[in-house]
Amino acid sequence: MKPLRRFLDKIKPQFEKGGRFEKLHSVFDGFETFLYVPNTTSKNGVHIHDVIDLKRTMGTVVLALIPALLFGMYNAGYQHFESIGTLADQGFFDIFWYGFLKVLPIVIVSYVVGLGIEFIFAQVRGHQINEGFLVSGMLIPLVMPVTVPLWMVAVSTAFAVIIGKEVFGGTGMNIFNPALMARAFLFFAYPSYMSGDQVWIAEKADAFSGATPLALGALGEPQAHSTMDMLIGFIPGSIGETSVIAILLGAFILLFTGIGSWRIMLSATIGGAVMGLLLNAFAVNPFMEIPWWQHLIMGGFAFGIVFMATDPVSASQTTKGKYIYGFLIGFLAILIRVVNPAYPEGVMLAILFMNVFAPLIDYYVVQGNIKKRMKRANVSANA
Repeated sequence: MKPLRRFLDKIKPQFEKGGRFEKLHSVFDGFETFLYVPNTTSKNGVHIHDVIDLKRTMGTVVLALIPALLFGMYNAGYQHFESIGTLADQGFFDIFWYGFLKVLPIVIVSYVVGLGIEFIFAQVRGHQINEGFLVSGMLIPLVMPVTVPLWMVAVSTAFAVIIGKEVFGGTGMNIFNPALMARAFLFFAYPSYMSGDQVWIAEKADAFSGATPLALGALGEPQAHSTMDMLIGFIPGSIGETSVIAILLGAFILLFTGIGSWRIMLSATIGGAVMGLLLNAFAVNPFMEIPWWQHLIMGGFAFGIVFMATDPVSASQTTKGKYIYGFLIGFLAILIRVVNPAYPEGVMLAILFMNVFAPLIDYYVVQGNIKKRMKRANVSANA
């Protein structure tokens, strides 16, 4: 790495004020600080100094997403070959390579479009490049069907970055999770490409249904997939959302490094379980009769609460607020999923809805703490 460091030091003056490429300073700074920890520190005492910065934090989240990404590539090939009846004739690498070639272009388009817009905004504003898209650029492909057209990925990514983040001031200022904004945009703008049985399997045989477990549940039909299939992920669905085991590996990385909030993950799981139990108790249709625990491993529930609900920008910030925020996400996700058949994947809407109310939750938590302290202060003064 020393030769690279010397090369960067050599060309750095060209990107500083007065240099030939000073207008590209933000771009150079973004690449340099991604490769190396900045050698500058804050000048006053209001900051907490730590060994990890935002780029390293985002890099850890991307690492946690790798298991879901790799399995999603394999499952894309698995579903394709199973649908045409030649799965038994394919080897592991044949299956993975097919899925790899289908998923990789989606990832590339997401990063090229998103980072391109980030670079433009950074240059226009004269700011440093925001690091948040390192994660969003990976999340967006993982919540898409493998059959989504690349131009739709580009348009939805641009919408998510510009409308979902930059209009609010960039990373750290956005109200909504950008990746969910991209999915919501496609879901409402081009619903035929984001729902139904035809979008989850690349080049499938016409006779193969391609129905997801959620779709079968909403129709009241028997499940064609076992519990083990749903845990491992051998089911149709969005690229990164099918394997609960791969998602749990990512959750372990986030929790072990202290980046993900266990309070939100735990409370969201409890909220989903409570809603599932209530639906089981008052079941009037087959979808409401689905066991509460099965809801937790169906659809994008696990992926949503691990990687979306725990977004440190759009989630609640207070300790008590995280419990409330997470519980309501899980509770509403299952409620929307079952009660409104038009939105069988209720996790997306539940998280976006709670993104709006996260600041309000934190406000009342803080005000409640202030009232308790004032009450204690008054009692002490009167004593």
